[in-house]
Amino acid sequence: MVTYPAALDLPHALVELVTVGTAYAYTRAVTGLLADHAPTLAEALREAAPDYVLLDGAVAECDQLGDGTADYSGKKKRHGVNIQAITGEDGTILWFSPALPGRTHDLTAAREHEVVSTCEELGIAVLADKGYIGAGGSVETPFKAAMGCELTEKLRRFNKVHARLRAPVERAFARLKSWRIFRHARCSPNWLSSVTAAILTLTVHT
Repeated sequence: MVTYPAALDLPHALVELVTVGTAYAYTRAVTGLLADHAPTLAEALREAAPDYVLLDGAVAECDQLGDGTADYSGKKKRHGVNIQAITGEDGTILWFSPALPGRTHDLTAAREHEVVSTCEELGIAVLADKGYIGAGGSVETPFKAAMGCELTEKLRRFNKVHARLRAPVERAFARLKSWRIFRHARCSPNWLSSVTAAILTLTVHT
């Protein structure tokens, strides 16, 4: 059995053997490996075979990159990246999208990630909020009153039911933001797509 002098602080001794650069290299290597195993949207939907899914987007805060124009969300009033989430009807996370600049509108992001076309092709209904009005395909959004008009009682009831069914999607972003890096990432936004995919891998396999 190997014994160490009482004065030796073993954790510090081990830490000093690993440089900051090496630690970052290992972190990125493991993140990349996990990201490579994340399911695509189509794979996730085929595996889950849901009756319908919930779609929402959020801006995860990060440090400013360059002049920060592309990463600044006017809606959220902060720099960040746009991430789309697809969940099952009970809020179970099925898929996270790669990160896009924070100023990207949710509808634009959903189209760029082919959420609308993929769900339509698979015959899966999508419940989304007003930010996705006009998406088409199988996307269902609340009704929006025209300027100077009020919704009918029937449409108000539809919106109320729609909102209740969509409520579980909030759990997906609560789960994502339980990871400190998505409360305020201090790394390049360009790397957050890999981080999001890695977290998706850990989420669907745990």
